[in-house]
Amino acid sequence: MDRGRAALNAISPWRRTALAAVPVAALVVFTVWPVLTLATAVIDGRTVGDTLRIPGLARVLWFTTWQAAASTALTMVVGVVPAYLLHRFEFRWRTALRAALIVPFFLPTVVVAAAFLALLPSGLHDSPAALIAAHVFLNVAVVVQIVGAMWEVVPGDLTAAARTLGAGPLAVARTVVLPVMRPALVSAATVVFAFCFTSFGAAKLLGGAAHPTLEVEIVRRATQLGDVDGAAFLSIAQLVLLGVTIATSSWVQRRTRVALHGDARPRRTTWRNGVPRAGAAVAGLFVLPLAVMAGRSLHGRSGWTWGGWTRFSDTGRRGGLGTAVDVGGAVRVSLLYAATATLITCVVATLAALSIHLARRWGWLLDAGLAIPLATSAVTVGLGMLITFDVAPVDWRAAPWLIPVGHAMIATPFAVRSLLGALRATPEDQRAAAATLGSSPMRALWEVDGRALRRPLIGVAGVAATISLGEFGATTVLTRSGRTETLPIAIGRLLGRAGDLPRLQSFALSTILAVICATIVMVSSVLARRGPEAR
Repeated sequence: MDRGRAALNAISPWRRTALAAVPVAALVVFTVWPVLTLATAVIDGRTVGDTLRIPGLARVLWFTTWQAAASTALTMVVGVVPAYLLHRFEFRWRTALRAALIVPFFLPTVVVAAAFLALLPSGLHDSPAALIAAHVFLNVAVVVQIVGAMWEVVPGDLTAAARTLGAGPLAVARTVVLPVMRPALVSAATVVFAFCFTSFGAAKLLGGAAHPTLEVEIVRRATQLGDVDGAAFLSIAQLVLLGVTIATSSWVQRRTRVALHGDARPRRTTWRNGVPRAGAAVAGLFVLPLAVMAGRSLHGRSGWTWGGWTRFSDTGRRGGLGTAVDVGGAVRVSLLYAATATLITCVVATLAALSIHLARRWGWLLDAGLAIPLATSAVTVGLGMLITFDVAPVDWRAAPWLIPVGHAMIATPFAVRSLLGALRATPEDQRAAAATLGSSPMRALWEVDGRALRRPLIGVAGVAATISLGEFGATTVLTRSGRTETLPIAIGRLLGRAGDLPRLQSFALSTILAVICATIVMVSSVLARRGPEAR
């Protein structure tokens, strides 16, 4: 093992620097610089004072906070049950249940908004209830993954011993299970709260003008009112609030961590004890909104019709109703942006993961810097780029490549986490064997660690592509008039129009985008499982 690590340590400093050059440059130019520009924009007493006196700002902040808290609480309640089913039992259709819960997390928020507009009665449109329901739908996957991972390591003999001593189910849950699960519950709740607090697409399309969140207000001030300084102040304030929340969560998790020992293998079950039925019911609930949306794309006020799928260009010739959509152009632009963002993400994340893995002292700085987008929001990323790259010689606002770069910066933190996990799980004895056979340090890195990244890179590519295809916040801020719009921008525009035809069109485009994203997620998952093994 020592020899395997020694092979990595033998890589020369200049090679380490060369590996880190690209991710460091991307981090500094497209993340740190925009955030610092935002911070500089708010260091102005007049701007701060004017922003704090914005009419209704306190109401916006209060609504953003309480809807995020309510969404988090309901998501935790809904998500704990499928997390328990998936990670403590083995049953038929288990994979299908997992897919039904995980795929919504990767769906574009505009698609989810369209699905709930199709599902819910009109009386609940533009309401907090619709927004909270959409947040639960989007974020249950977070609870399933984080809490479920902890369920897998809760020793069965620990709970069995408590029951033997006479403890009832509630007592076992309160005195044995809850203390063990608390760090995972806190972690999941923090992540869900951050996602709900910074939600833009769902908040804009489901909350309505009467219930704006902080993200919606930031975009409104930046793109409609021309108050970029005020938007920058609100972005930095939001970043600080989230930073405090995440820091508090980390402190609580450290204080409540429990060491575990014992057997936690999943129990086998059959249809007779009802567990698979419960799983099928949960899966059906999560498929229902998308199925209803697809059906509603074919059914308008006058009955069944193909108008939502066929009349995109017709509305354009009728002139100026704002419902014309170049579907082919939107699909091409979305796929081009997705391909570009995926390529950038894979390159930057791979080099970053290798650099962090090889680092002796300063790797944590790169790791922390690349995580900045996780603590911000897509709108903040887009706004930072907008006000940073607006003067020569970096007047890039109209550059077509800036949007996929923004998408890549949003996807890179997720990619780095995945690739680092694969690198750290690689056995050291493989590197030692390569060194024993005479491989140079760089050759050993390529043969051992490079091969270890092949499978995760397929999954990373799928995640990056779906993030780019569905990205709505940063794209809204960065898209210039006259540029062909992406599918999410087209869907958002149609959902904001009155009339039956725009709503049918939005449901049709949302169905197309949902199918594309779900296909990418499933294909990348299958390819990752069947990909080449690390040798």
